[in-house]
Amino acid sequence: MKTFLVTGGAGFIGSHLCEKLLYKGHKVICMDNFITGSENNIAELKNNPNFKFILHDVSNYIAIDEDIDCVMHFASIASPKNYSKYPIKTLKAGALGTYNCLGLAKEKNADFVLASTSEVYGDPEIHPQKENYWGHVNPVGPRGCYDESKRFAESIVTAYHNTHNINTKIIRIFNTYGPKMHKSDGRVIPNFINQALFNKPLTVYGNGLQTRSFCYIDDLINGIIKLINYKETTIVNLGNPNEINILELTEQILKITNSKSKIRYLELPKDEPKRRRPDITKAKKIINFKPKIALYEGLQKTIKWFEINK
Repeated sequence: MKTFLVTGGAGFIGSHLCEKLLYKGHKVICMDNFITGSENNIAELKNNPNFKFILHDVSNYIAIDEDIDCVMHFASIASPKNYSKYPIKTLKAGALGTYNCLGLAKEKNADFVLASTSEVYGDPEIHPQKENYWGHVNPVGPRGCYDESKRFAESIVTAYHNTHNINTKIIRIFNTYGPKMHKSDGRVIPNFINQALFNKPLTVYGNGLQTRSFCYIDDLINGIIKLINYKETTIVNLGNPNEINILELTEQILKITNSKSKIRYLELPKDEPKRRRPDITKAKKIINFKPKIALYEGLQKTIKWFEINK
């Protein structure tokens, strides 16, 4: 049994990660301040004697008495709607939060895992995106608070590894979806599902031909677990390389929901990435990462959860 600290553990990805680690027989300390996470996401976990919850903002100093084997920093405001609302808190979670978590990892002689993002690549000029691509990011644009918080986080993680020899993993997470997504967080899949379930117009930005690559949450979590067990420090993309445009996504969601919704076109937001697809060659090589859940199957599972939790 190992002890993991998961910051942002009540969020979408964090709560699934906590659940998987407990299932694997580990002890989990979940830390969250509920700015975008939900107590409902971890309600069932609280009955597990190996689960502990701490209400705390990672932007402030972190003090934990017990031993920790691995610090997993997943606390972040990740959706455009929310980081536009809380730009300073987003920057602080990525900068001060990462600094505080690294300090704790150093104190405890623990491994460190950073949940980074495909947004470090910005609106990419290279396609698909490999880990050695430096990105095309506007630091003062509307997405800059999130993009740069993660780019800084990656830089300080690298500095702590080089200076203090901490075993670190940086995971660049591409678009992920599934149960427990906040239905009003503004991201495309929960947006479309909610609109379709209530027969409201599906809001498509631009002409809808911009692409994304969507990874089901179970596949992502399995990749993260494999990466934890990988011995070496590394930076790796995790996501599903199957690329689809937004209009094709609307077709699948409308078909599954049997919705009468129409399409409503809105202006494309500034700095919106036109294409997004991970090159997962490295993940395949080092941890045998292979997403298994096809988009249509994953959407069915996700829509079922949204229907139950209307």
